[in-house]
Amino acid sequence: MHIGTLNKEVKRIMMSLDVRPNVVAEAIEKKIDLLIVKHPPIFRPVSRLTTDDVQTKMYADLIKHDIAVFAAHTNMDIIHNGLNDWFCQLLEVIDTDYLIHTHTVKMKKLAVYVPQTDAKKMREALAKAGAGQQGNYQGTSFTMNGTGRFTPNEQANPTIGSANTPEQVQESKVEVIFPETKQTAVVAAMIAAHPYEEPAYDIYSLDNLAENFGIGRVGELKTAMPTEDFIAKVKQVFNLEGLRVVYPHQSKESIKRVAICGGSGEKFYRDALAAKADVYITGDVYYHTAHDMQETGMLVIDPGHYIESLCKEKMVALFNQWKNEEGWNVDFYVSETSTNPFSFK
Repeated sequence: MHIGTLNKEVKRIMMSLDVRPNVVAEAIEKKIDLLIVKHPPIFRPVSRLTTDDVQTKMYADLIKHDIAVFAAHTNMDIIHNGLNDWFCQLLEVIDTDYLIHTHTVKMKKLAVYVPQTDAKKMREALAKAGAGQQGNYQGTSFTMNGTGRFTPNEQANPTIGSANTPEQVQESKVEVIFPETKQTAVVAAMIAAHPYEEPAYDIYSLDNLAENFGIGRVGELKTAMPTEDFIAKVKQVFNLEGLRVVYPHQSKESIKRVAICGGSGEKFYRDALAAKADVYITGDVYYHTAHDMQETGMLVIDPGHYIESLCKEKMVALFNQWKNEEGWNVDFYVSETSTNPFSFK
């Protein structure tokens, strides 16, 4: 959260790449409650919050009109089915892997014992909390039935049975897997859905099924493409008026292996080289870095930073999908404002 609060009712949400004065004006006109963006609104420290400066006035306008701002910057870059994956889909790059591995999230398994009559409710609650996501499947679980035995003491308040009397119940053992980052939410959902005063459950750390995350992608075209044809394809799929190309001193006739990193990814060009990429696509290439790139034998294409605006329509499509799945009473909007500061003449 960057500006405002989410501790309020949210009905109208707009997606933008950037927070700029004209975007804020659009949000005010559309009566937006929450602005979701990729780029954080404050990149450099703000020493004075005055309304005489158009740059800082937009912060005051956001607060005045109670518009909250949430930015998900690197999140969109590293997540599976995120921005760099969408770039690869447009360019028809397949068999992709991360260009730079950032971190690994390990998986855990929850095994909880619940009366058989409550097993379905438990599975649904765990799935809603994010457990059971496995590859292209969701809500995965395993259930095994057996007999649970216990004896409540004098201080207990049992759902079933009475103090000092041995009890046995036909129970189900429900097992689900989940990323370690979701353990708090999954356990909380399990406790909330369990009828017992003190649920019996186990949590195991798993050595398999770990999920990797990383910056950028590298993959293959189905068939090699002439270099100039590939450059034209990049220009076409991103709807560009122009782009910058760093041609290597040694001519490259065709492109097969492609590395890409949205935004300003010039510092990762050596990783693209290590991945044996024929071309590296990224924005904001610095003049002197381009000289270094030129000596490597790898083609570099700089389509600009604004290709990341692809996130606007893609994210709103996801938001609407989740809205239908969860029954949210929220309206989502794609910002119609271009925040690209560059034009080609």
